[in-house]
Amino acid sequence: MTRTSARFAATGAAVVLAVTGMSGAAAADAAPAAPTGSAVVHESTAFLKDSALNGLVVIPLPTATPSYDSTTGFSTSFPVTGGDVNLQGYYGNVQLGGSLLFVNLFTGKTAVFKQLAFSADSWAITGVPVGGTAPVALLDPAGTTDITRTGATQTVTAADLKVDAEGAQYVDTKLNTTFFKAGQSIGSFSLSFTTGG
Repeated sequence: MTRTSARFAATGAAVVLAVTGMSGAAAADAAPAAPTGSAVVHESTAFLKDSALNGLVVIPLPTATPSYDSTTGFSTSFPVTGGDVNLQGYYGNVQLGGSLLFVNLFTGKTAVFKQLAFSADSWAITGVPVGGTAPVALLDPAGTTDITRTGATQTVTAADLKVDAEGAQYVDTKLNTTFFKAGQSIGSFSLSFTTGG
């Protein structure tokens, strides 16, 4: 190999390495950040009292964060862990962290839901029961609903949150109760979802 050929070969190798390095960096830069936000389920004091009288409690499990106020009731915040949604277009879904444990204190029976999500397609909060694979619609935002979008952040607030017929049937069967009814009001709902940049 002549000196000129060697020089061209070295230059070519440097260009290939530079382009490969740049394309790797560009790919890393192009990877979108995970979405952020949270969904908040608020249970009214009326629902809490009624469910407690029937020996029923719903316990949020990590990474959900519960809070209680004696005047306004019980709230649980579920962190956004993924998803892609267009709230104004009513499509897509948001994956939520945490799980829900339903307990019938009178019978000792339980139901646990994991892989929680908010589906804009069906406009429902869903969860996959432990031991199952298909999501069950648990709660439906209802009443006066406000949907806004500011930049990459979408927000929905619903003045009412109702038990879904599918969820009522599933939980009543698992807990051996007839407490849960389709359309039963439990409180209110809000969701804030920010697309990763």
